[in-house]
Amino acid sequence: MTYVVTDNCIACKYTDCVEVCPVDCFYEGEAMLVIHPDECIDCGVCEPECPADAIRTDAEPDSARWVAHARQFADLWPVITARKPPLANAAQRDGEAGKFELFFAQAQT
Repeated sequence: MTYVVTDNCIACKYTDCVEVCPVDCFYEGEAMLVIHPDECIDCGVCEPECPADAIRTDAEPDSARWVAHARQFADLWPVITARKPPLANAAQRDGEAGKFELFFAQAQT
């Protein structure tokens, strides 16, 4: 099992989760973070740290989509191990619908 970062991270990118990760398996893109599914040890310490409630287990519905997304981008993005400020409009974009399609539709084609 692994943990996944879901669409609520997009355009918010809170990084509270990376500080508690004991294996440094978070990778940072311009608009969001992903957890490398082959590096996550399923400890779960990141999940409660996310202010946007964007981290879930891969046992939840629709998680295969997020595992595939993480696998694709973790190999392209740099690892992040220290907390950074969230994106400028994070509070306003928290919970916004349709962020995945807005930010990643071109990357999926």
